[in-house]
Amino acid sequence: MKNVYTVKQVNSYIKNMFTQDFMLNRIYVKGEVSNCKYHTSGHIYFSLKDESGTIACVMFAGSRAGLSFRMREGQQVIVLGSVSVYERDGRYQLYAREIVPDGAGLLYEKFEALKKELAEMGMFAPEYKQPIPKYVRTVGIVTAPTGAAVRDIINIASRRNPYVQLILYPALVQGEGAADSIVKGIRALEAKKVDVIIVGRGGGSMEDLWAFNEEAVARAVFDCTVPVISAVGHETDTTITDYAADLRAPTPSAAAELAVYEYREVREYMRSCGQRMRRAVRIKTEAQRARLKQLELRLKFAHPRQKLNERRQYSAELEDRLRSLMDRRLTAEKHRLALYVEKMKGLSPLEKLNQGFSFVQDRDGRNVKSIRQAQPGDILTVYVTDGKIEAEVTAADEAEYPAAELPKSLV
Repeated sequence: MKNVYTVKQVNSYIKNMFTQDFMLNRIYVKGEVSNCKYHTSGHIYFSLKDESGTIACVMFAGSRAGLSFRMREGQQVIVLGSVSVYERDGRYQLYAREIVPDGAGLLYEKFEALKKELAEMGMFAPEYKQPIPKYVRTVGIVTAPTGAAVRDIINIASRRNPYVQLILYPALVQGEGAADSIVKGIRALEAKKVDVIIVGRGGGSMEDLWAFNEEAVARAVFDCTVPVISAVGHETDTTITDYAADLRAPTPSAAAELAVYEYREVREYMRSCGQRMRRAVRIKTEAQRARLKQLELRLKFAHPRQKLNERRQYSAELEDRLRSLMDRRLTAEKHRLALYVEKMKGLSPLEKLNQGFSFVQDRDGRNVKSIRQAQPGDILTVYVTDGKIEAEVTAADEAEYPAAELPKSLV
């Protein structure tokens, strides 16, 4: 037996044949979606069928950017991709890169062209996006007055904050004149000076949402001085308005949640802030009171009256010490004086007179100690114990007395 191949070799050979076929590397296939499964890994597995047959298809998670809507059973679509062989199963399948609804191919190309043009003009640049006010008082709504979108917005906004005013501009959101109606609504609410504008509608096909892909609407959104939230269709629907708006919401209900703050949360936050503020003020007040008491005590010690009292006390102590020193000094001097008195008593002439001696003075009151002080005829006064005697000198004779015989007081 010659030329025997393994299954793997055959499948590889067939896959190589598909790879070398230029047409199969980029092919558009139209059909009805069946067996569509969104895998948890992000891959999408489905089949395309028509009246004559079926082809297996897969779109990997990395190619999901080429899908702008959620596929559903029975939907007619056009798939751009490549046909290749899955070697493990030995069967071929279509590897999808882009998927658009059938009949919307031209619209999709127009959408991509306008998106590219406006992006190059900078209309989608993040630096031009305006921040959405956190606390709004008025919300403008541009949508159909009878659709589910406006009911959802009103319900969500009323539940979150019944004090926010909602101003509805009833606009056409589908069909002829819808784009002009949306533009007028945006400009009217801008002139009304609302805090934020919600532009949107419920879900639908690409044809239904086409008004929000018009350049006039995108420019009105971009030029609006009031922040604009785009809320067109479902989460998988994407329009030019979504790119031009300051913020995109996946649904109208989500737009209401983004635009209107939760009143109860703010009230609870304010209550919590009030409690924290009162607690902080109380703690601060208590700390300042304690500090004031410390300063009061320090001031009390540093007060001039306290200093005066301290000086008075010090002066009183000095006065007591001075008196004590003076008393001791006076006592000592009195004692010393008494000693001097006693000593003087021993030297006093009067004391000698009391002992039997006499004291002689001349007329001038001088003490007569020598005969040379007394001349004959001089009058002398002689003091004795009980008086004095006036005497006249008749003679003055010299005499010598042994020093030992004289009293000590006369030597």
